[in-house]
Parts: sequence; C-alpha cells; structure tokens
Amino acid sequence: EEEEEEEEEAGGRITPQLLKASTGEFALESILLLRLRGRGIAHLGCLGDCANLEWLDLSGNAIAQLGPLAALKSLAVLNLSRNRVASLEPLGSCHNLQSLNVAGNLVSSLQQLRCLTGLRRLESLRLRDPLARLANPLCAAPAYRAALADMFPGLKAIDGERVSGRGSELYQLCRDLDSSLGRGGGGAGASTEPPRAAQPWVEAGFWEPRPPRRSSIMEEAYKQFGEVLQECRELSRRADDTIAQAERALGSRPDPNSYVF
Repeated sequence: EEEEEEEEEAGGRITPQLLKASTGEFALESILLLRLRGRGIAHLGCLGDCANLEWLDLSGNAIAQLGPLAALKSLAVLNLSRNRVASLEPLGSCHNLQSLNVAGNLVSSLQQLRCLTGLRRLESLRLRDPLARLANPLCAAPAYRAALADMFPGLKAIDGERVSGRGSELYQLCRDLDSSLGRGGGGAGASTEPPRAAQPWVEAGFWEPRPPRRSSIMEEAYKQFGEVLQECRELSRRADDTIAQAERALGSRPDPNSYVF
C-alpha cells in the first residue's frame, strides 16, 4: 500500500474509470483507439487490459516504464513523444506495431533499440522531431540514421523522412539517370563504349496495385466523423422538439378578443 501511495504521489495513473470516461466504452476490451495526451500520466496502470487497442497516443506525459504495453498484441500505432522513456524492451512483444514515435525521450544508444528488431511490420520510427524540437540523446551521434537503416532494413521512414519504398526508389532512379546523363553528355570526356542494351527501369510487377491495408489512422478519422454526424443529428432532433413545443404553446394561447371587461 505504501508503494502504491508513493506511485500515486509521483504522478497520475491510468485507471478503468479514466479509460471509460475518455472513450465512452463500457468494456476495456472494446477500446480500439485511445488518446491520453498531456494528462500528467506517470504510470500505465491497467492499460494492458485494453487487449484490442490498435492506436495509442500517450505523448506529453511523464511515463518512464512501459511494462503494460507488452500485452497489447494488436497495437499498430504508438506515440510516446515527450516522455521519460529510456527502455523500450516491452515493445518487443507488440508484433503488430507499424509506427512508433519516441521523440523527446531518453534513448541514448542503439543497443536500447535492438529489442525492436523482431518487429517485422515496423515501417516508421521517429527519434527526433525538429519542428517540435524533440530528440533523444542518441540523435547526437552523426550517423545514427544510417545505423538505424542498417539495423531495421524494413523501415520506410526514419524521423519522418522516407528511406525506402516507392518514393525513395523513384528518387534513386532519377539520381542515377542524372548521373548517367552527366557522364554521357557528348563532351570531350564522353565515353566511347558502345551503348548497352536497354534495361527496364523498375522490376516486373512494380506498377501493379497493392492490396489495401487496414489503417488505424483512417479508422480514427471515420470514428470522429461518425461522432460529429451523430452530434449533428441530435442537435437537429432537439431543434425540431423545441420548435414543436413552441408551436403547441402558441396554439394553446387564448384569443385576446374573447376576454370581457
């Protein structure tokens, strides 16, 4: 009990009441998207009971320990920016994780990121956010982004900059094309080698449409739109009721000409 009191004094704790009040859900298992930004949270409490959680924003808090997150097997998008996290070990169990933002924390070495190498779906990793002036001690190393790319070959974006995928492949293609044109421009140093057989610019099947992927961010947008639409409908219903009451009140007033003085 004394330990719990000390923890409560040190900062806010996530409770079932907080989760239900924030989402409107009656069961923690029903929560799919959760935003607890800037709530002064220091302890994750019962967050691990949200077994189906897919999208989580805990930015701007005082979180240091991530233990309960290890139970979130469906988690795809996680924002932990501006906290006090040094160890990411529990996230190694979040096998569905696709996007992770830990800018503005205490990650100081690449060794602290090795626990994430088993996350095969991880595509976006952010340790630094120049616009928000957030970083980690690791970002002081001049070649940390190159080291991250080597450690996580499946990443498509590091610190918000695309490093692989169709966008970067097109960039590399244009750069190679510019280089080849520069060498073969017809000047004095132009190559006298015979032209080689033309090769395709991209691999076979490159332009074939990819199967659509489920997006937790799109689900959040649809949810918010649905909530706004429902609110508009409720306001419209209330307006209709008010108008109907006013009409009844006006219709039931006696005729002033009927009074006898």
